[in-house]
Amino acid sequence: MNNEERTKYPPQRGVTRREFLNFCGVVAGALGLGPSFGSRIYEAFAADARPPILWLHFAECTGCTESALRTTSPWFDELILDKVSLDYHQTLMAAAGETVESILFNSAAANAGKFSCVVEGAIPTANGGVYGMVGGRTMLSIANEVCPKAKAILALGNCASFGGLPAALPNPTGAKGVKAALGAALTVPVVNIPGCPPNPVNFVGTLANYLLFGKLPALDSLGRPLFAYGKTVHDQCPNKAAGLKYKCLKPVGCKGRR
Repeated sequence: MNNEERTKYPPQRGVTRREFLNFCGVVAGALGLGPSFGSRIYEAFAADARPPILWLHFAECTGCTESALRTTSPWFDELILDKVSLDYHQTLMAAAGETVESILFNSAAANAGKFSCVVEGAIPTANGGVYGMVGGRTMLSIANEVCPKAKAILALGNCASFGGLPAALPNPTGAKGVKAALGAALTVPVVNIPGCPPNPVNFVGTLANYLLFGKLPALDSLGRPLFAYGKTVHDQCPNKAAGLKYKCLKPVGCKGRR
């Protein structure tokens, strides 16, 4: 490794400033921004302020966390743990028990209106939510206490966005996505980042948009970021642009070119 100038936070992990700027350029491209925004995204992630995040796990397989953990340039710990204060995450926290659960609710109360809430997994709602419990409390009651205090909610994955596999018929647990489970009374904006698992760049891009502009990205009718979900594979198929010479293969099962 050469002596190239490094960012102020990941030198011990061997990530150079150039490598991190390249990553920020990729995020800028994902957001549909010009190349000049790469440096601005870098500045946003390199800022001293560390916005708090509470990451809730409900009815899920932890695949969304597994996907996020595999982000590179920078690595997940460099991006999330150093630049954002990840106050609660069941999978990544070493501690356990009542003390950890108290951290969740105390942090939500202390940072009301300031923290972002990442929700992974559907929320069982049938019979008062008794089919999903964490720390002796229903997932539904935890969501009802924590989510309304957030500044924004990121529903990560199909399950948190729209119910996913836990909501498959006959759905005896009444599993629902975050917005459907908490109902119209929820006034906090919800961003759905679907996928099984979702592309981590979509999650990082949404987070970068929030840090850079102080607001969430533009959303489609399903609450998904337009920069990531505005076009389908079918919309961008080169066969479609070629006209009748190469007819669309969707009717015979095409799921997109590889």
